[in-house]
Amino acid sequence: MKLLFIGDVVGSPGRRGLEKVMPVLRERHSPDLTVVNGENSAGGLGITEKTANEIFACGADVITLGNHSYRQRESWEYLDRAERVVRPANYRRANPGKGHCVVEVNPADGSPTRRVAVVNLIGKIGLDAARSPFDEADLLLNEFEKNGVADTVIVDFHGEVTSEKVAMGWYLDGRVAAVLGTHTHVPTADGRVLPKGTAFISDVGMTGARDSVLGVKKEQAIERMRTDMPVRFETATGDIWVMGAAVTIGENGLATGFEQILESAS
Repeated sequence: MKLLFIGDVVGSPGRRGLEKVMPVLRERHSPDLTVVNGENSAGGLGITEKTANEIFACGADVITLGNHSYRQRESWEYLDRAERVVRPANYRRANPGKGHCVVEVNPADGSPTRRVAVVNLIGKIGLDAARSPFDEADLLLNEFEKNGVADTVIVDFHGEVTSEKVAMGWYLDGRVAAVLGTHTHVPTADGRVLPKGTAFISDVGMTGARDSVLGVKKEQAIERMRTDMPVRFETATGDIWVMGAAVTIGENGLATGFEQILESAS
């Protein structure tokens, strides 16, 4: 089975870049499952039903979120009814949305149908979470095993610091197919398959303007940092790239291959 995972889509430039590049990525990687992080898809902060539908129209099967899950208040009701949009599982259980979904996948290579659980977790270091992501991962994996609902597990770990992400990769090695880091928008160079069969990367990067500071117009970000004064941020539009990862998953539900994706949409 082949997984295509796309990093944080930032605003309309990111959505347009995704739309342009997805046909190329589908032809090159022939994914059986496509997961896209869309937490910055609405003006660079949060998600709406409209932006989610645009991402699904590009070929996404599941959309993951992160610390901006609730920035667009109009989306709260949508998150409750959306079957394949998942917010961090270790948020408060009463919060809108759900922390994982299970998708039936029919691999193009003719191998048996897979029940794939896509889990979204958020780090505790520098971010807000109701519970430890490590404890939440254990709880969910035990639940999946007890109820027999998933053959393969994919984790989007939305974290601020590399140490927490690397620790999660090692913690889940051999227990899930992939731990793919998001949130910091800068792709890291540590992508690989860990010894027990979990594909890992600290951060896959973002889908948006590379001529920017993490998707924001660079002059605005610099002014904010130089002056410590409030600055209204706008989404940058120059030099659009799509960043992510392609993971090959064996019949045992663990990874056999990893490839980083850095594709220009300009």
